[in-house]
Amino acid sequence: MTAPAFPGGTSVTRLSVYSGTCQDGLEGGTPHMHTASTEAYVVIGGRGALQTLDVHGFRETELSTGSTVWFTPGTIHRAINRGGLEVVVVMQNAGLPEAGDAVMTFPPEIVGDAARYREAATLPVGEEAEDAVRRRRDLAVEGFLRLAKSLSDGDPGPLQAFYDSAVALVRPAVAGWRRTWEDTVARETRRTAEVLDALERGDGTHLQGATLLEAPPEARWGMCGRLRTHDFAHPLVHSGPEGPEGPEAPGA
Repeated sequence: MTAPAFPGGTSVTRLSVYSGTCQDGLEGGTPHMHTASTEAYVVIGGRGALQTLDVHGFRETELSTGSTVWFTPGTIHRAINRGGLEVVVVMQNAGLPEAGDAVMTFPPEIVGDAARYREAATLPVGEEAEDAVRRRRDLAVEGFLRLAKSLSDGDPGPLQAFYDSAVALVRPAVAGWRRTWEDTVARETRRTAEVLDALERGDGTHLQGATLLEAPPEARWGMCGRLRTHDFAHPLVHSGPEGPEGPEAPGA
Protein backbone atom coordinates (compact mmCIF):
# COMPACT_ATOMS: atom_id res chain seq x y z
CA MET A 1 0.00 0.00 0.00
CA THR A 2 1.23 3.53 -0.80
CA ALA A 3 0.66 6.00 2.02
CA PRO A 4 -1.50 9.03 1.21
CA ALA A 5 0.46 12.20 0.52
CA PHE A 6 0.26 15.10 2.96
CA PRO A 7 -2.97 17.03 2.23
CA GLY A 8 -2.95 18.63 -1.20
CA GLY A 9 0.45 17.16 -2.03
CA THR A 10 2.01 20.01 0.00
CA SER A 11 4.75 20.05 2.62
CA VAL A 12 4.95 21.99 5.90
CA THR A 13 8.12 23.33 7.52
CA ARG A 14 8.77 25.37 10.65
CA LEU A 15 11.18 28.24 9.84
CA SER A 16 13.23 30.38 12.22
CA VAL A 17 14.50 33.19 9.98
CA TYR A 18 18.23 33.87 10.14
CA SER A 19 19.67 36.78 12.08
CA GLY A 20 23.06 38.30 11.30
CA THR A 21 23.58 41.47 9.30
CA CYS A 22 23.93 41.39 5.50
CA GLN A 23 25.77 43.91 3.34
CA ASP A 24 22.74 46.22 3.23
CA GLY A 25 22.40 46.28 7.03
CA LEU A 26 19.37 43.97 7.14
CA GLU A 27 19.04 40.59 8.79
CA GLY A 28 17.37 37.66 7.10
CA GLY A 29 17.49 34.78 4.69
CA THR A 30 18.89 33.90 1.29
CA PRO A 31 16.97 35.45 -1.64
CA HIS A 32 15.72 32.86 -4.10
CA MET A 33 12.75 31.88 -6.23
CA HIS A 34 10.91 28.67 -7.09
CA THR A 35 10.55 27.61 -10.68
CA ALA A 36 7.50 25.32 -10.34
CA SER A 37 5.96 25.71 -6.88
CA THR A 38 3.91 28.28 -4.99
CA GLU A 39 5.01 28.98 -1.40
CA ALA A 40 3.07 30.33 1.59
CA TYR A 41 4.21 31.96 4.84
CA VAL A 42 2.03 31.76 7.94
CA VAL A 43 3.72 33.89 10.61
CA ILE A 44 3.45 32.41 14.11
CA GLY A 45 5.83 34.69 16.00
CA GLY A 46 8.06 37.75 15.88
CA ARG A 47 8.08 40.37 13.19
CA GLY A 48 9.82 41.12 9.93
CA ALA A 49 9.10 41.60 6.25
CA LEU A 50 9.03 39.79 2.93
CA GLN A 51 10.97 41.48 0.14
CA THR A 52 9.98 40.39 -3.36
CA LEU A 53 11.15 41.03 -6.91
CA ASP A 54 9.26 40.19 -10.10
CA VAL A 55 8.49 41.81 -13.46
CA HIS A 56 6.41 44.41 -11.59
CA GLY A 57 9.37 45.56 -9.53
CA PHE A 58 10.38 45.52 -5.85
CA ARG A 59 7.90 45.21 -3.00
CA GLU A 60 8.25 44.93 0.78
CA THR A 61 5.38 43.37 2.76
CA GLU A 62 5.37 43.68 6.54
CA LEU A 63 5.05 40.44 8.51
CA SER A 64 3.84 39.92 12.08
CA THR A 65 2.09 37.19 14.02
CA GLY A 66 -0.97 36.11 12.03
CA SER A 67 0.27 37.38 8.66
CA THR A 68 -0.35 34.96 5.79
CA VAL A 69 1.17 35.59 2.36
CA TRP A 70 1.90 33.38 -0.61
CA PHE A 71 3.78 33.83 -3.85
CA THR A 72 3.91 32.02 -7.16
CA PRO A 73 6.84 30.68 -9.23
CA GLY A 74 9.10 33.47 -10.48
CA THR A 75 8.68 35.60 -7.35
CA ILE A 76 12.15 36.22 -5.96
CA HIS A 77 11.73 36.49 -2.20
CA ARG A 78 13.84 37.37 0.80
CA ALA A 79 12.69 36.99 4.42
CA ILE A 80 13.75 39.91 6.64
CA ASN A 81 14.05 39.32 10.39
CA ARG A 82 13.22 42.27 12.64
CA GLY A 83 12.85 40.30 15.84
CA GLY A 84 12.38 36.56 16.29
CA LEU A 85 10.51 35.93 13.04
CA GLU A 86 8.98 32.43 13.10
CA VAL A 87 7.05 31.09 10.12
CA VAL A 88 5.19 27.96 9.11
CA VAL A 89 6.03 27.43 5.43
CA VAL A 90 3.54 25.59 3.23
CA MET A 91 5.06 24.45 -0.08
CA GLN A 92 3.17 23.29 -3.13
CA ASN A 93 4.38 20.13 -4.91
CA ALA A 94 6.10 18.39 -2.00
CA GLY A 95 9.32 16.82 -3.24
CA LEU A 96 10.04 19.33 -5.99
CA PRO A 97 11.52 22.11 -3.82
CA GLU A 98 13.64 19.51 -2.04
CA ALA A 99 14.87 18.31 -5.45
CA GLY A 100 16.13 21.71 -6.59
CA ASP A 101 13.04 23.70 -7.57
CA ALA A 102 14.58 26.75 -5.85
CA VAL A 103 17.24 28.90 -7.54
CA MET A 104 19.20 31.43 -5.50
CA THR A 105 19.98 34.91 -6.79
CA PHE A 106 23.73 34.57 -7.10
CA PRO A 107 25.42 37.06 -9.46
CA PRO A 108 24.84 36.29 -13.16
CA GLU A 109 28.29 34.85 -13.80
CA ILE A 110 27.49 32.13 -11.24
CA VAL A 111 23.82 31.51 -12.06
CA GLY A 112 24.79 31.20 -15.72
CA ASP A 113 27.32 28.44 -15.03
CA ALA A 114 25.86 25.16 -13.71
CA ALA A 115 29.11 23.96 -12.15
CA ARG A 116 29.79 27.26 -10.36
CA TYR A 117 26.17 27.43 -9.20
CA ARG A 118 26.33 23.93 -7.66
CA GLU A 119 29.59 24.81 -5.93
CA ALA A 120 28.13 28.01 -4.46
CA ALA A 121 24.83 26.41 -3.46
CA THR A 122 26.08 23.19 -1.86
CA LEU A 123 26.65 23.22 1.89
CA PRO A 124 29.34 21.11 3.59
CA VAL A 125 28.46 18.63 6.32
CA GLY A 126 29.49 19.34 9.89
CA GLU A 127 30.72 22.37 11.77
CA GLU A 128 31.65 24.30 8.63
CA ALA A 129 28.01 24.45 7.48
CA GLU A 130 27.11 27.55 9.49
CA ASP A 131 29.87 29.66 7.93
CA ALA A 132 28.96 28.33 4.47
CA VAL A 133 25.31 29.29 5.03
CA ARG A 134 26.36 32.90 5.69
CA ARG A 135 28.62 33.01 2.63
CA ARG A 136 25.87 31.57 0.44
CA ARG A 137 23.35 34.08 1.79
CA ASP A 138 25.70 37.03 1.26
CA LEU A 139 26.39 35.98 -2.31
CA ALA A 140 22.66 35.71 -3.06
CA VAL A 141 21.97 39.08 -1.40
CA GLU A 142 24.61 40.62 -3.67
CA GLY A 143 22.80 39.31 -6.74
CA PHE A 144 19.41 40.29 -5.32
CA LEU A 145 20.50 43.90 -4.76
CA ARG A 146 21.85 44.10 -8.30
CA LEU A 147 18.55 42.84 -9.71
CA ALA A 148 16.60 45.30 -7.54
CA LYS A 149 18.81 48.18 -8.71
CA SER A 150 18.29 47.28 -12.38
CA LEU A 151 14.52 47.12 -11.95
CA SER A 152 14.55 50.45 -10.09
CA ASP A 153 16.47 51.95 -13.03
CA GLY A 154 13.81 50.68 -15.44
CA ASP A 155 15.94 47.86 -16.88
CA PRO A 156 14.21 44.42 -16.69
CA GLY A 157 16.97 42.77 -18.73
CA PRO A 158 18.96 41.33 -15.80
CA LEU A 159 15.81 39.82 -14.27
CA GLN A 160 14.94 38.15 -17.57
CA ALA A 161 18.50 36.86 -17.83
CA PHE A 162 18.20 35.44 -14.31
CA TYR A 163 14.94 33.69 -15.26
CA ASP A 164 16.60 32.23 -18.38
CA SER A 165 19.58 30.97 -16.38
CA ALA A 166 17.29 29.48 -13.73
CA VAL A 167 15.35 27.53 -16.35
CA ALA A 168 18.59 26.21 -17.83
CA LEU A 169 19.76 25.11 -14.36
CA VAL A 170 16.63 23.11 -13.49
CA ARG A 171 15.76 21.75 -16.93
CA PRO A 172 17.79 18.51 -16.57
CA ALA A 173 15.84 17.65 -13.38
CA VAL A 174 12.34 18.10 -14.79
CA ALA A 175 11.82 14.46 -15.84
CA GLY A 176 12.49 13.35 -12.27
CA TRP A 177 10.24 16.08 -10.90
CA ARG A 178 7.44 14.88 -13.15
CA ARG A 179 7.69 11.37 -11.67
CA THR A 180 7.57 12.81 -8.16
CA TRP A 181 4.55 14.94 -9.06
CA GLU A 182 2.75 11.98 -10.63
CA ASP A 183 3.32 9.91 -7.48
CA THR A 184 2.07 12.62 -5.11
CA VAL A 185 0.01 15.59 -6.29
CA ALA A 186 -1.43 13.98 -9.42
CA ARG A 187 -2.10 10.69 -7.61
CA GLU A 188 -3.95 12.45 -4.78
CA THR A 189 -5.99 14.47 -7.28
CA ARG A 190 -7.05 11.26 -9.02
CA ARG A 191 -7.85 9.67 -5.64
CA THR A 192 -10.09 12.60 -4.71
CA ALA A 193 -11.92 12.29 -8.03
CA GLU A 194 -12.50 8.60 -7.32
CA VAL A 195 -13.78 9.39 -3.82
CA LEU A 196 -16.23 11.97 -5.19
CA ASP A 197 -17.45 9.46 -7.77
CA ALA A 198 -17.95 6.86 -5.02
CA LEU A 199 -19.81 9.28 -2.75
CA GLU A 200 -22.05 10.27 -5.63
CA ARG A 201 -22.94 6.57 -6.02
CA GLY A 202 -23.58 6.31 -2.27
CA ASP A 203 -20.48 4.12 -1.84
CA GLY A 204 -18.46 4.74 1.33
CA THR A 205 -16.09 1.78 1.06
CA HIS A 206 -13.06 4.06 1.07
CA LEU A 207 -13.87 5.14 4.64
CA GLN A 208 -12.80 1.68 5.84
CA GLY A 209 -9.25 2.56 4.78
CA ALA A 210 -8.97 5.40 7.33
CA THR A 211 -5.31 5.91 8.29
CA LEU A 212 -3.34 7.96 10.83
CA LEU A 213 0.18 9.00 9.81
CA GLU A 214 2.95 11.05 11.39
CA ALA A 215 6.12 12.69 10.07
CA PRO A 216 8.46 13.63 12.96
CA PRO A 217 10.47 16.86 12.59
CA GLU A 218 14.11 16.96 11.52
CA ALA A 219 16.34 20.02 12.03
CA ARG A 220 18.53 21.32 9.19
CA TRP A 221 19.95 24.44 7.57
CA GLY A 222 17.72 26.13 4.99
CA MET A 223 17.90 29.08 2.64
CA CYS A 224 15.78 31.41 4.77
CA GLY A 225 16.71 30.11 8.22
CA ARG A 226 16.90 27.10 10.50
CA LEU A 227 14.29 24.56 9.47
CA ARG A 228 12.31 21.82 11.11
CA THR A 229 11.28 19.71 8.17
CA HIS A 230 9.16 16.57 7.88
CA ASP A 231 9.72 13.52 5.68
CA PHE A 232 6.26 13.16 4.19
CA ALA A 233 7.47 10.55 1.70
CA HIS A 234 8.20 8.04 4.50
CA PRO A 235 5.71 8.71 7.32
CA LEU A 236 5.09 6.59 10.37
CA VAL A 237 1.80 4.75 9.85
CA HIS A 238 0.06 4.49 13.23
CA SER A 239 -3.17 2.93 11.99
CA GLY A 240 -4.67 1.81 8.72
CA PRO A 241 -5.05 -1.26 6.52
CA GLU A 242 -1.45 -2.36 7.22
CA GLY A 243 -1.61 -1.72 10.96
CA PRO A 244 0.84 0.22 13.21
CA GLU A 245 4.30 0.91 11.81
CA GLY A 246 3.20 -0.33 8.39
CA PRO A 247 5.19 -0.53 5.17
CA GLU A 248 5.61 3.23 4.87
CA ALA A 249 7.72 3.50 8.03
CA PRO A 250 11.19 5.02 7.48
CA GLY A 251 13.51 2.56 5.82
CA ALA A 252 10.75 0.70 4.04
